[in-house]
Amino acid sequence: MEDTTVQKTKKSKLTREEKSWIMYDWANSVYATIMMAAVFPIYFTSVAGNSGQSGDYWWGIGTSVAMIIVAVLAPIIGALSDFTGYRKKVFLIFFALGVGFTFASALYDNWVFLLFGYAISHIGFAGGNLVYDSFLAEVTTPERMDKISGYGYALGYIGGSTIPFLISIALIMFHEKIGITEPFAIKISVVLTAVWWGLFTIPFLKNVRQRHSIEKPPSHAVISAAFSSAWHTAKELFRNKKLLFYVIAYFFYIDGVGTVISMSTAYGATLGLDTTNMILALLVTQLVAVPCSIWFSTLAQRFGSLKMIRAAVCEYLLICIIGFFMGFGLEQGIFRNIETAVILFWILAVMVGTVQGGIQAISRSYYCQMIPPEKAGEFFGFFDIFGKFAAVLGPLLYAVVRSATGSAAYAILSIVALFLVGLIMLGIGGKHFKASPE
Repeated sequence: MEDTTVQKTKKSKLTREEKSWIMYDWANSVYATIMMAAVFPIYFTSVAGNSGQSGDYWWGIGTSVAMIIVAVLAPIIGALSDFTGYRKKVFLIFFALGVGFTFASALYDNWVFLLFGYAISHIGFAGGNLVYDSFLAEVTTPERMDKISGYGYALGYIGGSTIPFLISIALIMFHEKIGITEPFAIKISVVLTAVWWGLFTIPFLKNVRQRHSIEKPPSHAVISAAFSSAWHTAKELFRNKKLLFYVIAYFFYIDGVGTVISMSTAYGATLGLDTTNMILALLVTQLVAVPCSIWFSTLAQRFGSLKMIRAAVCEYLLICIIGFFMGFGLEQGIFRNIETAVILFWILAVMVGTVQGGIQAISRSYYCQMIPPEKAGEFFGFFDIFGKFAAVLGPLLYAVVRSATGSAAYAILSIVALFLVGLIMLGIGGKHFKASPE
């Protein structure tokens, strides 16, 4: 049954539920910026430097383990969230894990505890996003999904790059002047992340509700019913060639996107780039991504979602190649000074900003248009399992190549393979996508 409130989204004005859904991107994006990309990885890399392996190696391993756990649980999480009255409850569990362990990460100094706390908070972040994405089918209509999804990522980049991130930059840059150490400044940033995330999730918790659902089984049979439902959805997914080719392509290209996000500052720190420069460059990424996410959604409506996804994948290929030459130049002493590499890092930051939000927003909304809304949780569970197992492969591939070659440059070059396979799968599945919404 479709609620009349959702029907109102056919108008151009955003509804309260659409705004509240979009606001969660604003709320949780600060975790992606500070904990996953900019501040915390640099701190962890320095703390874990004396562990017997490089800090970026352990960071890749920790991220992979967290993603394995979420990937294994994703179909069951999705199936549970489709039962009447369960979607918000499942979301709350992962939201609490994410915020709680993010806050707890500010209390540790040992690198093992830091990695453990980060891994659990990452599980909370990823599991919550799985359920959050499925709510897109609840708050708007199919013809508005590209627009609402794009606005979500755009507002997310504003949220991730405003008050908490700017405070973090100021604390790190001027920690000596205000009489604190750099590690303590980072701990303050971590606490701010948890508080920001929790505070701005309130509109979502208050205003967004589950409309489409499947009948809830008796309490004693909930888990077995979730497994059974997930199994039926898996068979349906594999019978639908349009969906199957798309999620396989997504598996590879989104893995590359996630690896670029999660490994960028760890990669730069290993090469010896200045912390302040890297953080400021990533701030530019956030700011560039704001208008580009909306612009990307507009272009998708004009030229088609698949064409824009393919264009973004091609740009990521170029980003990885430039990143390789930046690292190779430093490792081989080709660059006479590090300023050349810093300039390249800034160029890469701008390039990533032009496509990072767009490719994720359109991938999410394009998939959501192809699935039944009452089973959005289950289908996003499988969408997520492809994405999360992909997120395991990328950092793990980076870590293995890094360990085998001793070169961070070759490690980042290996990510090119993921984008190439994704692009090939999008091409192979082209005839099936013709029936898909553009």
